[in-house]
Amino acid sequence: MAEPLFDISGHDLSRTHVSPELLDELLPQCGDMRQLDRVVWIDEASKHAIGIKKVRDDEFWVPGHIPGRPLLPGVIMIEAAAQLSSVLYQYRLNFENAGFLGFTRVDDCVFRGSAVPGDTMVLLAVEKKFQRRRFACYAQGLIDGNVIFEVRCTGMRI
Repeated sequence: MAEPLFDISGHDLSRTHVSPELLDELLPQCGDMRQLDRVVWIDEASKHAIGIKKVRDDEFWVPGHIPGRPLLPGVIMIEAAAQLSSVLYQYRLNFENAGFLGFTRVDDCVFRGSAVPGDTMVLLAVEKKFQRRRFACYAQGLIDGNVIFEVRCTGMRI
């Protein structure tokens, strides 16, 4: 089993650092496609972030993604990680002049577990590359402290 990217034991996961309302302004994804509920913490150097996604039983994918045994699709896990990575990049820019951010690569993706309605997925992101127009982050999703997926996301300001 993979280890978390960084220790989150000292963080209050009920905290809100970036609210859902601010996420609505920062992320172009809205409605059913916004997969990040809130950001709990971003470090002072803007290189580490913790986000939360609550897996709900009323989400659009539940009836069709394994009827009778709904499993959060992996592509939605990656999308949640990409959204947290995007917020981390924008935070480093003080939420100014980020423009539209698109993802150009997803690498080294591994699924190690599953998420089901009722779970709270804790998302971790660590910046690996920051340039004016391009960024890359390692990200993970945790359920009950266990890493259920990990991925490297690369994004670009368009």
